[in-house]
Amino acid sequence: MTVALMWEARAAEGRGAELVSWARERRLAVEPLRRETFRAPQDRVLVVTWWDAPYDAELPELPEPDGDLVTRAVHRWRFEQVPDA
Repeated sequence: MTVALMWEARAAEGRGAELVSWARERRLAVEPLRRETFRAPQDRVLVVTWWDAPYDAELPELPEPDGDLVTRAVHRWRFEQVPDA
């Protein structure tokens, strides 16, 4: 089964590029099948990782950035792939 973990944070005003760099520099204890980083207006950063694992598997995730780099707690979601019909 493929599981996708989504990590989304909003940088403090004007610090979006710094948050992108911070997220890219974070290494996980185990490398995922795939990892992508996205940005959006309002200095939001999204990191999606794909894993070959059961839905409830313990998987490494990006940590919370230092408090002054973000405006709120990180949002996290977990999804499982739906097979094509």
